Amino acid sequence: MNYLVTIIGPTAIGKTALSIALAQHYGCSILSCDSRQFYREMRIGTAVPSAEELATAPHYFIQNKSVHDSYSVGDFEQEALTLLDRLFTENNLQIMVGGSGLYVDAVLKGFDDFPEIEEKIRIQLNTDFESFGITYLQDKLNELDPVYYQRLVVENPQTLQNPQRMKRFVEVCLGSGQPYSSFLGLKASSRPFTSIVIALEADRSILYDRINQRVDLMMTEGLLAEAQALYPLRHLNALQTVGYRELFDYLEGTLSLEAAVADIKTNTRRFAKRQLTWFKRTDQAQWFDYQTALPSITQTIDRLISPKP
Repeated sequence: MNYLVTIIGPTAIGKTALSIALAQHYGCSILSCDSRQFYREMRIGTAVPSAEELATAPHYFIQNKSVHDSYSVGDFEQEALTLLDRLFTENNLQIMVGGSGLYVDAVLKGFDDFPEIEEKIRIQLNTDFESFGITYLQDKLNELDPVYYQRLVVENPQTLQNPQRMKRFVEVCLGSGQPYSSFLGLKASSRPFTSIVIALEADRSILYDRINQRVDLMMTEGLLAEAQALYPLRHLNALQTVGYRELFDYLEGTLSLEAAVADIKTNTRRFAKRQLTWFKRTDQAQWFDYQTALPSITQTIDRLISPKP
C-alpha cells in the first residue's frame, strides 16, 4: 500500500518546515504543489525554500518552470502522478505540500469530465472578451451560473480576474447549455495511493502576525528588486500574484512604497482566509495547531498507516 501525506494550510503557517521534518523522519521526497513556486523567476515573493532547506530532502516542482511557460493544473496533475509512480518504488510513503487548493485537489481527486466545446463558441468568446473585457466574462458567468459565480466571490475572487479561467467557465456554460457547477463532483478518479492529509492552523491573530513578519522579511531579502526585474513581464498570468501586483503599482507610480507593502500584507491575509475556507472542506483532514510537536503528527500518520485491529 502506498501513502501520500499532504500538508495543507494557509500561507506562513509553517508547512515547509513540517514537510522537511516529515521527509527526514520517513526518508522520502517532497512534492511542492504551490502554484507559484514552480516559476524560477519568482523566488522571494513566493517564499521558495532556501538552498539549505532544499538540501535536506529531495524536492520536486520547485522553480522547474519559467513564467513564460504555459503550465496548467492539468499538466501538474499528470506530471505529479507520473513522478509518484516512480517515487513509490523507492518508498511507499511520499509527501506533498502547498497552499494551492486546486492543485492539491487535482492530485488527490482528479478533475471532473467536461463536454467538448465547439471551436466557434471559443472564437466568439475570445472576440467578446477582446471587445468588452473581463467584466463581460464576469457578468456572463453570473448570468449562466450564479451559484458558481458566488462561490468564486467568496472563496477565490482572484479567479474572477483571470481571463483564461473565466473564459473556460463561460464556454462550458454556453457549449453545454448547463451551469459549469453542474459538472463538478461527478467523477471520482481512482488513485494508486491512500491519501493522508495533515492540516495546520493557528489563531487568526497569530497567523496574521506571521504573515506581516514574512512580508517584512521578503522586503528585507530584496522583493522590490525582484519585482523590478519582473516588471516588464507584469502582463503574464503567473505574475498576477500577491506581492508582485502591489509592487508593480508602486513602480507605476500609483502607490507609495509604504502603501504597497501595507497592501501586500492586507491581500496576503485575505488570501490566507480564502485558503482556510477551501481547506476546511477537505475530507478527513487531520487538523493540528502549527506548534504541535513532530511526534504527535508522526503518531497520527503511523496510526492511519497501520491501524490497530
